Amino acid sequence: MNSPLFRKLALATVGASLVVGSSLVSADTKLIGSGASFPFPIYSKWFKDFSQASDGTRIDYQAKGSGAGIQDLVNGTVDFAASDAAMNEEEMAQVEAGVVLLPLTAGEVVLAYNLDGVDELKLPRDVYPKIFTGQITQWNDDAIAAANPGVELPDEEITVVVRSDSSGTTYVFSGHLSEVSESFKSEIGQGKSPQWPQTQNFVKAPKNDGITATIKQTPGAIGYIEYGYAKLTGAKSAMLQNAAGNYVAAGAEAGAAALASAEFSDGTLPNSDVPDLISWIYDPAGDQAYPIASFTWLLAYKEQDDDKAAALRDFVEYAITEGQKSSDELGYIPLPENVIERVRSAAALIQ
Repeated sequence: MNSPLFRKLALATVGASLVVGSSLVSADTKLIGSGASFPFPIYSKWFKDFSQASDGTRIDYQAKGSGAGIQDLVNGTVDFAASDAAMNEEEMAQVEAGVVLLPLTAGEVVLAYNLDGVDELKLPRDVYPKIFTGQITQWNDDAIAAANPGVELPDEEITVVVRSDSSGTTYVFSGHLSEVSESFKSEIGQGKSPQWPQTQNFVKAPKNDGITATIKQTPGAIGYIEYGYAKLTGAKSAMLQNAAGNYVAAGAEAGAAALASAEFSDGTLPNSDVPDLISWIYDPAGDQAYPIASFTWLLAYKEQDDDKAAALRDFVEYAITEGQKSSDELGYIPLPENVIERVRSAAALIQ
């Protein structure tokens, strides 16, 4: 994979690491994290800006997928992790130091596509799940054509690009498809690594940048990525029909309308006094709500080194204040004020 797009993403990654590393000389506290690629563009900016603004804190982060990040946290090889799938009860039970799960940002999962001459594409909610079960395989299928009158759709096989790694983005996307399609739920279901159809038109790629690059390189392809990656690369993404029946494009207002459906419990994580800040929005209500949106979580040990705990608390405060201002620019959804207050309160438990 050596396309101009991939090189652009890779250079952005290296550039972020180099800038973050510029504080190395005076670094007193170094934090190592790994996990989700979904928030990587905004996390990179936050880590760079926070490191430059703080006095001697350096943050290194490797975007390797939510599943790998959770495993690193369980194994104790990182100081924090990130996941779009949060953590389940079994995973949390394996962390002896306890965990604090903080939703620091949110994003939309878009269906990016590569169709020459098709600048606007509408996909009904009873159609796009069938693309990912392999029931619809041609771009000029009657069901797609009916939703796009006047659009010249090619008589071409659809190449479906899915994740090859254990992915929180996949967990969110397959959760949405399971919510709106009984057929998808029974045939594939929700997971970080679901069993996609074993047919030749399904191809796999790692992480959000890998899926984006594959779509850009493959005429006739479609795949799911976080909106920020589409915005960064100029990849076209479909308007999806929401629960109210309206076709909605991803964006700041549509994302905020989706987050408005989020509900948090007043309970705590299993066997812990840490507030439970896990909330899913699999099929949001609202006339203009984008249908696939999710929070993404920073995962921290509840008990750890004092200096690292203090640095993490400072970083979280930066992320929920100054950091939120760059959300729209980078294709993410600013946190609602009530969520920010919950995050601030829970972060105080990182000790």
